[in-house]
Amino acid sequence: MNLRCGLALILLAGISLGADAMSLDADEAAGKRLYRQGLSASGEAIMARVGAADVALPATSLPCANCHGNDGLGRPEGGVRPPSLDWARLTSLYGQQQVNGRNYPAYTESSLATVIQQGRDPAHNRLDPSMPRFVLSMKDQRNLTAYLKRLADERDPGLEAETLHLGTLLPSQGPLAEEGATVAAVLNGSVARINQAGGIHGRQLRLTVLDPGPDRASAEQALQRLIEDEQVFALIAPLAPALDSELGARLEQAGVPLIGPMSILGPLQTSRQIFEPLPGLREQMMALADYATASLRVLQGPTLIACADDPAQVQTAQNLGRYLQDHGWQNVHVQAYDPAADALPLGSRSVFYLGDGGGFSRLATRLQGAGQVPYLFAASSQVAGDLLQVPDGFTRRVFLAYPFVPSDWTQAGRTALTVLRESQGLGAQHAVLQVGAYASMLLLGEGLKQVGRDASREKLVAALEGLHDFDTGLTPRLSFGPGRRLGLSGAHVVTVDLSDQRFYLVAPYKPLVASP
Repeated sequence: MNLRCGLALILLAGISLGADAMSLDADEAAGKRLYRQGLSASGEAIMARVGAADVALPATSLPCANCHGNDGLGRPEGGVRPPSLDWARLTSLYGQQQVNGRNYPAYTESSLATVIQQGRDPAHNRLDPSMPRFVLSMKDQRNLTAYLKRLADERDPGLEAETLHLGTLLPSQGPLAEEGATVAAVLNGSVARINQAGGIHGRQLRLTVLDPGPDRASAEQALQRLIEDEQVFALIAPLAPALDSELGARLEQAGVPLIGPMSILGPLQTSRQIFEPLPGLREQMMALADYATASLRVLQGPTLIACADDPAQVQTAQNLGRYLQDHGWQNVHVQAYDPAADALPLGSRSVFYLGDGGGFSRLATRLQGAGQVPYLFAASSQVAGDLLQVPDGFTRRVFLAYPFVPSDWTQAGRTALTVLRESQGLGAQHAVLQVGAYASMLLLGEGLKQVGRDASREKLVAALEGLHDFDTGLTPRLSFGPGRRLGLSGAHVVTVDLSDQRFYLVAPYKPLVASP
């Protein structure tokens, strides 16, 4: 290499690094907020006029990013493809040739204001009525123009030339400390494996793990630190039950994708940003209900849904109750139940149990002591450690939902998980959480591979949304879609011979008819 070429490469490297490190100034940041959220720097409402009738709507309901995307590249919607907002293309005469079958001059700041506010291009052609016309102050227009000039060069947080920063919330203390340590080990092992293989498109993965703390306030602070201080690109397999009710809205506001289970209960909300590989408690109980509806004569009831005295579990129980009633079940009763203190619920032909493991065997023992052996239904992840304490009289009357069973495991999947477990000193404890975290890393890796080197959060969401029949090697094949963010919407159903401790698959996995 000669001296001139060497200096040129050093100069180009400096330019590239400088571009990565540049931050938005106050006007550009205000323009970004307007572009993505439809909010004015002044705090006053911005209105938009839509359609031929000029219907007035708040800009917050249809910000620019809704159609043009956070990256400004545009995505087809309703038969219309919004054009790219790359400033170099907009201001190039070549870039405007034969766009939508029309020729018109290159954009200037003035003509850009005209198209945004009046819906007319530089040749005074009227744009498609689906393009909103925004009522902007001069200051807001200048801010938006300033941001559009930077849009093509701006990278999402956590995305650097050589690294991609991930974050998660996992408890290190308290009742979920062991589960948190298990998930952390799986994630760290997966990150190490990917990085040893060269990373993804030349980027090494970096993982930051924060403890969500004991309550909602501490969990919110930890999440804020990941998003605003650590500036992670995406969240992976967090375990923070205190945030379940609001995490989706917070992630949508920040534009941060999440891949992986949010809590042991599974999804309590839907969000475009959240992709979960395994079914939650809700979906597993519904799979049990579908099996019982088709194969057991129990619709006439009475049916008891016993749950812990916890708002999230009570909500799940009530949802299950409505699902049963919608499918012909009668005399369905929900009870928040403490086996150590509450009166014994008697007279049920079926009992759906949503509490903890110790309570499951105590409930079964009390029922048998009262001369009753109803069908018992539960998710395996909640009662597995207590199952063999259930009296033998419930043999073949206990039905458990499993997200995966040994026959789902391919040789390659089994080997990969075994190697990871050995590298992290893990046994088979908390198998559902292990497989959920492992599958989450596989999904993330596949999504990043598909979007290529020019990655963005929005492109990752689109890539994951397009995954169908994705093979993890450990579960039934996962599928997502525009209205589907749960990779598996059902579960296997297994019954148990308690006397010889053998398990029998009675209903293999199939998606719920009405999946979330």
